[in-house]
Amino acid sequence: MINKAILVGNVGADPEVRSLESGVKVCRIRLATTERVRKDDGWADHTEWHTVVLWRNLADIADKYIRRGSRIYVEGPLRSNEWTDKEGNRRVTVEIIASELKLLDRRADGDSASRPAAPAAASTPATPKPVVPPTVSDEDDLPF
Repeated sequence: MINKAILVGNVGADPEVRSLESGVKVCRIRLATTERVRKDDGWADHTEWHTVVLWRNLADIADKYIRRGSRIYVEGPLRSNEWTDKEGNRRVTVEIIASELKLLDRRADGDSASRPAAPAAASTPATPKPVVPPTVSDEDDLPF
């Protein structure tokens, strides 16, 4: 069986990063995806908001490189959480637990002070190649 969501969208607010008592980092991101849908009177944009949870290395990357407005690719399984709120109402949320993250945009030179440069490739090729956004997997053991 397969449980995998793939999203490309814009981050709606700066990432919320916390450290657990064990020292493990966890990050929560609100991601907006927009699609064109046909309506009776023409076309309209439909935006969905998703909650993405990133752990460990991916949380570190999000903390360093993702800000409100960043365009990202996220891949991972869906998880639903169920609880009862203070008023006794049953609540359910669905989150994407990111197993892969790609940074899709490059900031303009004027914005470089608010966000460090994206991670560089591990080696420099002898011949120039097109720039590919960094890809990070939850299983990667990155030096940063």
